[in-house]
Amino acid sequence: MKKLYVGLFFAGVMFFGHAQQKAKTPLEVADTHYNNYEFVEAAAVYQKMVRGAKTDVYVYQQLADCYYNVFNTVEAAKNYAKLIENGPAQDAEIYYRYAQMLKASGRYDTSNEVMKQFAKMVPDDQRSIAFLREPDYIPRLRSQEELFTFQDTGINDLKSSDFGAFMTKHDTVYFASTRAEKGKKYGWNEQPYLDLYRAKYKGVENPLIDVEAVSEINTQYHDGPATISQDGKTMFFATESFRQGDYVKNKSKRIKLGKVSLYKATMKGKKWTNFEPVPFNGKDYSVSNPSLSADGKTLYFASDMPGTMGGMDVWKVALYEDGSYGVPLNMGSQVNTEGRESFPFIAEDDKLYFASDSRKGFGGLDVYVIDLVIPRAEPKNLGTPINTAKDDFSFSFYPVKNIGFFSTNRVGRDDIYKAIPICNTEMYITVSNEKTGEVLAGATVAIFDDRRNLIETRTSDYRGIVEYVVDCNKFFNLQVSKQDFESKTVEIPLHKGGRQQVAVTLRPIEVIIKEEQILLGDIYFEFNKSNITREGAFELDKLVQVMKRHPNMRIKIGSHTDTRGSDVYNLKLSQQRATTTAQYILSKGIEGYRLESEGYGESQPKINCGDNCTEEEHAINRRSEFMIIKK
Repeated sequence: MKKLYVGLFFAGVMFFGHAQQKAKTPLEVADTHYNNYEFVEAAAVYQKMVRGAKTDVYVYQQLADCYYNVFNTVEAAKNYAKLIENGPAQDAEIYYRYAQMLKASGRYDTSNEVMKQFAKMVPDDQRSIAFLREPDYIPRLRSQEELFTFQDTGINDLKSSDFGAFMTKHDTVYFASTRAEKGKKYGWNEQPYLDLYRAKYKGVENPLIDVEAVSEINTQYHDGPATISQDGKTMFFATESFRQGDYVKNKSKRIKLGKVSLYKATMKGKKWTNFEPVPFNGKDYSVSNPSLSADGKTLYFASDMPGTMGGMDVWKVALYEDGSYGVPLNMGSQVNTEGRESFPFIAEDDKLYFASDSRKGFGGLDVYVIDLVIPRAEPKNLGTPINTAKDDFSFSFYPVKNIGFFSTNRVGRDDIYKAIPICNTEMYITVSNEKTGEVLAGATVAIFDDRRNLIETRTSDYRGIVEYVVDCNKFFNLQVSKQDFESKTVEIPLHKGGRQQVAVTLRPIEVIIKEEQILLGDIYFEFNKSNITREGAFELDKLVQVMKRHPNMRIKIGSHTDTRGSDVYNLKLSQQRATTTAQYILSKGIEGYRLESEGYGESQPKINCGDNCTEEEHAINRRSEFMIIKK
């Protein structure tokens, strides 16, 4: 499908005048089409100038860019390859586009090789850094937990582009479409101009119905998509700057170049009226794809205005009660890259969904989500089946109604699908130092189901965070550990789904090392048993850390009982406990030659109270000791 929505990032074109001009060369004709964003016609003319080895590299570049802009991945990749082959000293962005087209065609290995060249050319580029950190991320994306399934909306038109679905509080879905025949067509992809439409949502199992044009919004230019306030009284919608008379006039080419702008409208009766442009529109940049927060205080949008990091960024602006606007703020590198980010949607639970062609994706545009509630959150690819090697974008989700919508060209045209969430819990576990509050990177977090079966083990990142996506309405347990800290087990209560934040604090290990002995807390055993308990393991982990810090240290484990029971039985039980203790330490990677163990039964009481010991004195005698043989 030709990328109408990408074309809208740049400009609209109007012709004027009928001045007599001399005949143009084929190259001039092709360049004129290209400069007018008529990439289909431009490609047809450039193609006629391909002469094998004699072809000018300029023609290959123009051809490749034409196909890139209309998302013909195969032809774009072929011509970028010829361009690099015939003129290897190309701009780094050429290599990046080539890699993207290869990836969108499913040629991941070749795409990685090209990305390596791109990363060498611009090592400080955010896209290079992300790629080199995890070049072979595709298997991970394919295997991650599915967050959504999808279903057809029933409104998609075989001949048109449909995207940008937004649902109001009262179940009216607004979307942009080229289904209307306006006479003239948009030069970018030879389709009709966009209009804004609406339809009724009647539940997840039913198709959208009663599709109709929002006639009071639509003009001869591109109109849509839109976002609407919770009370249904305010709309922000995308249109072209021609609507307000803003454009750049190029007399030599007899064209007027416009940009995408945002307008505000208010509902009066049953019609939208009082159209007014937002004050941050511009003649030299586009402002598009609006999304209004649930409280109506923040408007998110996409723009290439000054301050943009890449080709298009996600921005936000404050909306005040008196109708005025704040200063637009770029969402920064937390969201944006040197590539293109667009189609923001802010959900009621403060999750920001957006599309990007420059993060770790399957190819083309992929949908990502970032939870703005989580400190230092990072964007997450929604994975399959939402994202594919084609363009997947314009994702919106409504937690209260438990339904979403997204657009994709996976079948060769831009269609709108329902996104149906799979019930799961997005668990964010933050590990920190109990004493200082400092986040702990490199902590091991193992998650167990309600039957104590290990599900998976992960390591906290630089933010001290581990993320798990697990089934909702189930109980889980965590075992959290880190070198030089006491381990901890955390029981996670049942959760109905959605975001679940879990804070885990670990206490630094403080072990007293005397001249001949290491002092730990009590090593607990169950009555008449020798297996290591969870509490005992926590204490023994301290000993393990000490021995790892002192690689030459050798230890003798001595196990003692109280005086209750026979001498023979107590001696046997203490030896079993000493052996089990040594086995636990060995399981943590300590070499066997560094350990000795012996059970002493009741032969060496700490308090010699005979048959008159109190419970407290019995507990003191029932102990494990760790003597230092060698430091």
